[in-house]
Amino acid sequence: MARRAIALADEITEIDTILTDLATETAPELVAITGVGTDVATTLLVAAGDNPERLHNEATFAHLCGVAPIDASSGKQQRHRLNRGGDRQANSALWHIVITRMACDERTRTYINRRLDEGRTKQEAIRCLKRYIARETYHQLPRTQLTT
Repeated sequence: MARRAIALADEITEIDTILTDLATETAPELVAITGVGTDVATTLLVAAGDNPERLHNEATFAHLCGVAPIDASSGKQQRHRLNRGGDRQANSALWHIVITRMACDERTRTYINRRLDEGRTKQEAIRCLKRYIARETYHQLPRTQLTT
């Protein structure tokens, strides 16, 4: 079993290297974004590549990823919530970017603190950030894959 585990670990390393090279070659601007690694980049590329006819602008990409805001207001309270539809893996990839940036990016920490000071919850601040990051990543996706 130990030999099999070592063989599988070597195979995983080899495949990760191939994926890293492919992602860097396909979308170098996407991989250069803070918080975007190989796994996140490939997930977003697969989501965009599977649906090129649907991606006319950044709003459609946000809907595809499930990060477009949906009105959840009641009475005098005005608020939005995340769309629960869309590609869950792409949504998870955007969440990973947010969490990484919250740990290592000063602009993101400042943004979160500003939103918390405005009276929003941390979950609402993360929802807003996911939408902004969807906009940023959409503009870094390779255009040849997005045209029909």
